[in-house]
Amino acid sequence: MKANVVIVGGGVSGCAIAYNLAKKGMKDIVVFDKSYLTSGATGRCGAGVRQQWGTEMNCRIAKASIEFFETANEELQYDGDIEFKQEGYLLLASTEKENEQFKKNVKLQNSLGINSRKITLDEAKDIVPYLNTKNLVGAAYCPTDGHLNPFLLTDAYYKAAKRLGVKFYMGTEVKDIVVKDNKIKKVITDEMEIETNVVVNAAGGYSKDVGQMVGLDIPVFSENHEILVTEPVEKTQGPMVMSFSLNIYCQQTPHGSFIMGRGDKEKTPGYNIESTWKFLDRMADTVVSILPPIGELRVVRQWGGLYNITPDKQPIYGRCNIDGFYMAVGFSGHGFMFAPMTGLLIAEQIMGEENTIDISKLSLDRFSKGELFLEPSVV
Repeated sequence: MKANVVIVGGGVSGCAIAYNLAKKGMKDIVVFDKSYLTSGATGRCGAGVRQQWGTEMNCRIAKASIEFFETANEELQYDGDIEFKQEGYLLLASTEKENEQFKKNVKLQNSLGINSRKITLDEAKDIVPYLNTKNLVGAAYCPTDGHLNPFLLTDAYYKAAKRLGVKFYMGTEVKDIVVKDNKIKKVITDEMEIETNVVVNAAGGYSKDVGQMVGLDIPVFSENHEILVTEPVEKTQGPMVMSFSLNIYCQQTPHGSFIMGRGDKEKTPGYNIESTWKFLDRMADTVVSILPPIGELRVVRQWGGLYNITPDKQPIYGRCNIDGFYMAVGFSGHGFMFAPMTGLLIAEQIMGEENTIDISKLSLDRFSKGELFLEPSVV
């Protein structure tokens, strides 16, 4: 069996890359995933999409992705609805240092055409009336940020890619990638072997393992981040409420449930995705302190999922020193919201086209060169 391109990973990034390649005319594209569609980080994410970042590259990629989401149903000819709602992100600062960072972030965002703004706590309460501002010092807001259904967006990309001839093999695990004379030659799975000269690593939490198959030590690690969801209730909150210093994001979904998550610096890097009582306890304390009425809601379930993290909290895109090996990895928890541009940018590189956004600053060699720009705005 032969393929022009093999994509490792059937999450939203892999599906978006496959779709964009097929749309540009590439034939014989194969996507492998060791489990089912959205089984990894995509199906476990917090479903928020935002443009309020502290680095230029993350801002540019997020802005262009959100512009895609606005017309995604039509672009992908989806038979459903990706449930995109733009009711904003309300970012809360609990320290003066964070408040000053928001000022810098907003200045950068505005220079790139993102309509975010620094607001007062009174303005924040106008947006979310039951917000407890007692321990807060400032806020920022962008009305065009919002929420998106990860399962439906991935399904839309998947169906669009299949219509264009992409072949998907779910439940098929890539075991090895054969490299000869520094060039990709073959992909070996537990089901088949397939000859190819191009492999895309879109394996999310397992991207480091895929890199090791070609002798590449990608500077990423995976870490479990936990999320919970409540019972659905009448609509009370429009925007995602988020605080980096308080380690929380919380949003009401279109069907009424609240979804919320946080990181845990005590976690050991690895592939554990269990969910813990400690998370529930800390999550409850934090959310009740800033959004008191949510304390009345019942928790339906909670889960864990992998963040694939780089040292500067920005993704690794594109080529490396192995001919034919491309990466879309290290999203540090934000791969879902970047998916449209990930798909386009990687497809452009493979097709030999000029990138819509110059992503040279996000290439693998930035780490060896020491040219890192740390993203400050992450949970």
